[in-house]
Parts: sequence; C-alpha cells; structure tokens
Amino acid sequence: LATVTPMASQVRNGPFARHDRHEALRAAFARELDQSRKAERDINFEQAWMHLERAHILGQHNAWPHVRVHLLMAGFACRRRDLREVFGQLPRILLAAPGSWTGRSPRGNTGGADVGIFTPMEIPADLEELLRP
Repeated sequence: LATVTPMASQVRNGPFARHDRHEALRAAFARELDQSRKAERDINFEQAWMHLERAHILGQHNAWPHVRVHLLMAGFACRRRDLREVFGQLPRILLAAPGSWTGRSPRGNTGGADVGIFTPMEIPADLEELLRP
C-alpha cells in the first residue's frame, strides 16, 4: 500500500491548514496568558495588562476564551483595586459569549473598560497573521 502524502499546497490551503491555524492560535493565546501571569508576578503590571489585552484579541472569536480573558481582567483589576475596571468588566463578562457566538465581537478590541465594548480596533501585525482565515 502506498502512503498518501499531502502536497504542500494542500497543507497550506486544505483540510490540514485549518487545524494548524487553530493550534497556532491556541498556543499564542496560552502564551499571552502565561506572559501576563509572569509579568504580574514580576510586578510589571503594565506588561501584564498588555498581555491580557493581546489574549483578548486572540480569544474573542471563541466564547470560552473570550469569557475567560474578561474574568482574568476582572481578577487583575480586583488585585489592583481598580474599581472602574472591575465594574467595566462586568457587562463585558456577560456579553462576551453571546458576542462570540453571534460574531458581533468587534475585531481587534482589547477588552478593557477604557475602550468601548463595541469599538473595533487595529490588530497588531503579529496577531493579525494568526487571525487570518
């Protein structure tokens, strides 16, 4: 029996491509959350928040990661005693899953209370590459 090996174009554009993109996106999401935890542990709060925002951009198309990031943002805000951000996260937590399910999450939105819930934003180039269909 001959082994069928997919051609390079099939790997990039065929049934394998979607799985590879999904895995790359998942790994990048996990990496951003990990970097956020490390930065917070190192008392680099600005960096920690930036990684949460990047995780939000990567996860907002999928309900659970989207909700998870908002919960993590709310937790981070609680630890920083930032009530404005805590209260700003509450509606976002409630709207995250429905927004992901319906495709109404604004592309590139960083998820913090300092930006409108429905405001689309520019996506950093390195993340854009991961989000390309």
